[in-house]
Amino acid sequence: MHSAHRNSDGTPKYSNRLARETSPYLRLHAHNPVDWYPWGAEALARARAENKPVFLSVGYHACHWCHVQLEESFEDEEIARLLNERFISIKVDREERPDIDRIYQIAQQLLTQRSGGWPLSMFLTHDDQKPFFGGTYFPRESRYGLPAFRDVLLRVSEYYAAHAGELRKQNEALMRALEGLDPPAAPGAVQLDAAPLGACRAQLARMFDAQHGGFGGAPKFPRPPMVTWLLRHWHASSAAPEPDLQALYMATLTLRRMADGGINDQLGGGFCRYAVDESWMIPHFEKMLYDNGELLGAYAQAALATGDAEYGAVAEAIAAWTLREMQADAGGYYSSLDADSEGHEGKFYVWQRAEVEAVLSAAELAVFAPRYGLDRPANFEGQWHLYVARPLAEVAAAAQQPEATVSELLASARAKLLAARAHRTPPPRDDKVLTGWNALMIRGMAIAARALQRPELAESATRALNFLRATHWRDGRLLATSRDGHAHLAAYLDDYAFLADAILELQQVRFRAAELEFARELLEVLLGHFADREHGGFYFTADDHESLIHRSKTFGDDATPSGNGIAALTLLRFGYLLGEERYLAAAERTLRAFWMPLAQHPQTHISLLVALEELLQPTQLVILRGPPPQLQQWQRQLAQRYAPRRLVLAIAADAQDLPPALAAKGATDQVLGYVCRGSVCASPVASLAQLLSELDRAP
Repeated sequence: MHSAHRNSDGTPKYSNRLARETSPYLRLHAHNPVDWYPWGAEALARARAENKPVFLSVGYHACHWCHVQLEESFEDEEIARLLNERFISIKVDREERPDIDRIYQIAQQLLTQRSGGWPLSMFLTHDDQKPFFGGTYFPRESRYGLPAFRDVLLRVSEYYAAHAGELRKQNEALMRALEGLDPPAAPGAVQLDAAPLGACRAQLARMFDAQHGGFGGAPKFPRPPMVTWLLRHWHASSAAPEPDLQALYMATLTLRRMADGGINDQLGGGFCRYAVDESWMIPHFEKMLYDNGELLGAYAQAALATGDAEYGAVAEAIAAWTLREMQADAGGYYSSLDADSEGHEGKFYVWQRAEVEAVLSAAELAVFAPRYGLDRPANFEGQWHLYVARPLAEVAAAAQQPEATVSELLASARAKLLAARAHRTPPPRDDKVLTGWNALMIRGMAIAARALQRPELAESATRALNFLRATHWRDGRLLATSRDGHAHLAAYLDDYAFLADAILELQQVRFRAAELEFARELLEVLLGHFADREHGGFYFTADDHESLIHRSKTFGDDATPSGNGIAALTLLRFGYLLGEERYLAAAERTLRAFWMPLAQHPQTHISLLVALEELLQPTQLVILRGPPPQLQQWQRQLAQRYAPRRLVLAIAADAQDLPPALAAKGATDQVLGYVCRGSVCASPVASLAQLLSELDRAP
């Protein structure tokens, strides 16, 4: 709250309806002079009654430019007066309402022919919320080639009053464009084949940065689905006369360069959202739960696939950061950490050299400075942001010390600096709990627990899942978000698909029939309320969701995976696991619905691509049944093998309430291994050595 906007007794001079919201981002605006509304019937009814256009502002808590616009425009009383007199102002947290954000982001791009982003600033008609003008960030005063926000408000208000008829025609054209965004489904005569797999491999090679890793230039995003798909692709070729070692190289170089870069918090673990440069050195400093959930799984899988402990160490650091800073006592995972602290981007993370010298011993400083770039020029606004500047072997050689000794000194130095950093003012944390993002972290924790043999990570994932079941699952439907235990807002496609996928991953660590049943219930809601029964695939919102100007489908991967892609993959896996043909048919219909973009641009549809792989060659299912001590031994042995196209469930002989397809795989006083591919299962195997041998021979 602006210091000038207080009464003499220190209470806020202004208050609006956002003070009652669960979103920390919305609550930041609760004492603006702007008369904000959350999105809802009250605001829309007032716009209709007063014949005023709607100003829709969409952002999120960790967004740097959203905070800039808050400070310079929404705290400004003159700007607020214009908004209050001429518009009905609605503030939306894109993380709580991705349905609204998706529609109006696309509309902004269609209207302006420019890329979108946040903050999103849209102007909507008073009676039907159709957009007629928009942009992203508008400064208070004209700069960066952008008009002053005050001038925008005046011009938009005057134009709306004088040109209502013309705007109606524009809106009709816009609505036709929105309706035309969904591609036509592939006809039944079209065979779904493996062509997109080869096309994706070739496209990723063209995009690959052979020097720094990653795909494309700056700004550079981690894109973990591309990395994990390349690992899958390499592994699938490993038995061939010429395995695809280049795919392995692209994946591992990307992971190594990202881990060495400033995008990775070298002291505290966890990755920032993206790097502003091609070498991953300087990040945009916000840390998002969804990125770190996916990256945790990617690094843990790379450790298992390659045997390289460095990837495991990165995964361990992500997990440690999550447990330390991002998991609530109640179990749910928080959403993000801001880029800014004390009003400055990156202030929490960067160092003056004198600060480091004051904390470390001479021996520690002698190796820490060359390792992390402190012996080079400052790299962030006159200060140093840490990154791996020299290989460990080079630092050790220069110091004339064994690598093990240097590693110990570096670990000690990092611990000291992390403790010193803890005394700084931390970046604000967005402490709402989002269902879909929690699912991505649950999945990452489950993968890491299995790959790294870390049961405490499975315990963390279980606590988060239990919280979602207790707080976000109500009357047979999911809710999208909660804060302080208060959940609301109908959940989206991604929430259901991601959570079902995460539950299945967690079953590979330890099996619980009640959780498997919960996942099945989630999939039934998907089929019952989200499916496009005419064209295939799934809508982003349910059939009983609030009516918006467009009911969209999302099929390309974005900052998070495609909900349709994860839904198709999860339906395939559950379809074979439970013997449920409806799930298999829905998965194939989804792939047909989006076959055209998948075939044309497979590299931007990795989630659908993985589902296509498993449609063409179903994943291998290994069901272990038997007494727990021996059962766990078998499970541990199988978990030591990187097998991305295999699911392993270890189910105790006395397990109750199993679905029929699993109950049919009987148990004795010895462990039995059932190996299935698609709907075909081999005879059970009673020898661990024989099972491992058969699995090693399997394609």
